[in-house]
Amino acid sequence: MNVSDFVWHRLSQWGLSRVYGYPGDGVGGLDVALEGAKDKMEYVQVRHEEMAAFMASAHAKFTGQVGLCYATSGPGAIHLLNGLYDAKMDHVPVVALVGQQARSAIGASYQQEVDLQTLFQDVTEYVAQASVPDQVRHLIDRAVRIAHFRRAVTCVILPKDVQELDYSDPPLAHGATHTGLGYAGPAKIPSEVLLRAAADVLNRGDKVAILVGAGALEATDEVIAVAERLQGGVAKALLGKAALPDDLPFVTGSIGLLGTKPSWDLMKNCDTFLMVGSAFPYSEFLPKPGDAPGVQIDIDGSRLSLRYPMEVNIVGDSAATLNALLPLLDQKQDSAWRRDIESGVRDWWGTLERRAMNSADPLNPQRLFWELSPRLPDDAIITADSGSVANWYARDLKIRRGMKASLSGGLASLGAGTPYALAAKMAYPDRTVIACMGDGAMQMNGLNVLITISKYWKEWSDPRLIVLVLNNRDLNQVTWEERIQLGSGKTESTQSIPDFPYHRYAELLGLKGIFVDDPDRVAAAWDEALAADRPVVLEAYTDPNVPPLPPHITLKDAKNFISMIPSEPELGSVLRNSAKELLTSIVPGKE
Repeated sequence: MNVSDFVWHRLSQWGLSRVYGYPGDGVGGLDVALEGAKDKMEYVQVRHEEMAAFMASAHAKFTGQVGLCYATSGPGAIHLLNGLYDAKMDHVPVVALVGQQARSAIGASYQQEVDLQTLFQDVTEYVAQASVPDQVRHLIDRAVRIAHFRRAVTCVILPKDVQELDYSDPPLAHGATHTGLGYAGPAKIPSEVLLRAAADVLNRGDKVAILVGAGALEATDEVIAVAERLQGGVAKALLGKAALPDDLPFVTGSIGLLGTKPSWDLMKNCDTFLMVGSAFPYSEFLPKPGDAPGVQIDIDGSRLSLRYPMEVNIVGDSAATLNALLPLLDQKQDSAWRRDIESGVRDWWGTLERRAMNSADPLNPQRLFWELSPRLPDDAIITADSGSVANWYARDLKIRRGMKASLSGGLASLGAGTPYALAAKMAYPDRTVIACMGDGAMQMNGLNVLITISKYWKEWSDPRLIVLVLNNRDLNQVTWEERIQLGSGKTESTQSIPDFPYHRYAELLGLKGIFVDDPDRVAAAWDEALAADRPVVLEAYTDPNVPPLPPHITLKDAKNFISMIPSEPELGSVLRNSAKELLTSIVPGKE
């Protein structure tokens, strides 16, 4: 067994069974050894190393396991960085293996020689380079254990000559270390004192607002039980979209710029605030500091009282802590507060339906998501990209219990939606996966990932992987940010992007392509896509000037909208669509 053979063997002993990567001479030893390790390590060959890191991040999000990726020296290692930062900022465990030039060449400005330890220092919690074979065991063990325990990125650098040396365990000698396998046990339940202090705050309140994030994804039942006991409403940060189903009457949906009016009302009118497993960044959407005593629960103590000054801060696993807290909470009675929340949620879904049915030129993007919601298979996994598509994903899609959903949260990187979808499909080949993409993201990374999809799809027990592309020929989110945040009209030189036949490109790859530009054909297009015998690209030719209205329009927003009018090249369309959206927000529909 050489060092490369041992690396794959040891990783499989940790329970890692899939690696995303791309070959190169800097990892030649790992490439060869991987071929011989096919019985215990599945290799997914990507088209670009950035996609490997995104897929490892998504694997960690969807499975709860450590994600694994590898890349060659120099440019390959550099390419990993964006996807690794996605994992770092969303606090999921990923191990990266990277090659390096031979030890004798290091320091000589050799071809593809990059100071990888310095390069990866910011993105990782642990980065180390192997110099001798008997060092490799503890490097792999520490990388996996630290990634898992800290929910962080780690990196092991393997010079190409070390990869080919015979492996040996460290000697029983001074200066050697002997590591072992095994993940940390579950988080401990907080102390009784802290739990009682939290219960005291929550029991005093009459208008309780709850915010959940990715840390509550495995605490669905516990969050519901606490919300029912406190008769509160629950808003969801973007990474926590699948934490609670949207068919619960007290779930107000997403929060923030991509959020809902009921979530805004919940936060601004509450008198008590409970935050569970979330690092939601935008403080302006939370209660005003001092207005609502707060309790926060998070597995990471460094994120407590980071966005809002909490009265009680608890380090603990979300499910275990809420389960221990529940018996200490008083059962609140039905109240006007809870009835107002539920009424607001009902009205909001009606508003979204009216918005989705508004006409546009040629197609309203909201219609795609509204028609998809009732058609989602029970076990669907949904991914979304950054951009205006994330607005419709956050607001219009109704998540049901048992579904999974995610996107690039803290980094909000363009181009993550399709590698996320492929990783979800590799982990769950029997489930339907749907990627919600804008055309900017498709041109950046999505077309690349379609090639990888075409390579692997025949191996899946259920071939359904649908890539929805909103083709609006515009980098739409930034265009609207220019209009509303800067008070400037669309800058066509930077915002307009080429038209491209995404559905026909899919057909060139042996996939199915569907094109829709008629609102009356949207439902049928989804039915066709969901019935297909292979992956599908559903291209929707949508109107770029349908505004992603924020849940609360400020005076500054209104002034900027007026200021942009003289410089807006598509003014007529912008004004018409904005008027329709605003009108459907204030005029109730017919029952």
